[in-house]
Amino acid sequence: MSEPSPERWAIDLSLLLNAVKGADRFPVDIAELALEYSKTRFPGDPILRVAGDDLPGFDGALMKAPGGKPGWGIFYNNAFRSKGRINFTLAHELGHYLLHRTAYPDGFYCSSNDVVRWDSEYGQIEHQANVFAANILMPLDDYRRQIPQHLRVDLEMISACAERYRVSLIAASLRWLTYTTRRAILVCSRDGFILWAKPSASALKSGIYFRTSMGPIEIPGQSQAAKQDMLVDARSGIPHPAGVWFREPVQEMTVFSEQYDFVVSLLTLEDRDRYEPSEEPIEDSYDRFMNRQQRF
Repeated sequence: MSEPSPERWAIDLSLLLNAVKGADRFPVDIAELALEYSKTRFPGDPILRVAGDDLPGFDGALMKAPGGKPGWGIFYNNAFRSKGRINFTLAHELGHYLLHRTAYPDGFYCSSNDVVRWDSEYGQIEHQANVFAANILMPLDDYRRQIPQHLRVDLEMISACAERYRVSLIAASLRWLTYTTRRAILVCSRDGFILWAKPSASALKSGIYFRTSMGPIEIPGQSQAAKQDMLVDARSGIPHPAGVWFREPVQEMTVFSEQYDFVVSLLTLEDRDRYEPSEEPIEDSYDRFMNRQQRF
């Protein structure tokens, strides 16, 4: 029998949490879940400790108990101040524990800056841990109740969900993009160039994406993202005419992320009755970037 997928683990644990704590149980206390569930499900190899630690250069770690003893510890970088970043890191390491500890008995040190091939084995297991974290922290059934799939959004609405689930604004935005039927794209940039971009399915089908694999892409000079020195907090959105970001008008909602030192822009477009298919299937620049072990 095959091992449970990241999604399956998250669904099963969510059902357990619903039964114990009720449906309106957010944010998920990952530390409590990790300690209590592992003690019951894996009594011979449980998680013994969840804590902050001095981890220079790393976001978090899954460590084997010292001295050959059974058990594990989950740790996050105690220099972090963002509760959302800490919570996602803990969920990510819990994902490693559930999915990968048998195959990788030495554990994991997970860095925001390490770069690995997107199609490497290590890149894939990092992606799996991220998938688990997103699903356990932000179950789609609950997220859809907060923001229905057809609803027009702004960053204030997504920020409310980020607060509900105790995740970062980026993580909450990416989760919304997985199910919305609206045309939207999340763009993260630094020093005037796009790092990565993640479109919704309907945006991608209509040709709204950036080919970051083809080389650096400069953000538009007229965009709010290009005006960091004037950047206040444009969460409600600024309209742009056709020709600024794309060949059609967009609404740009932009914030500057001090915790990651880049600019986060959510671009939304009007619905279209018919989509013009993109010329060929493309590799998602966000997926490629995420598989380089970047977590939010």
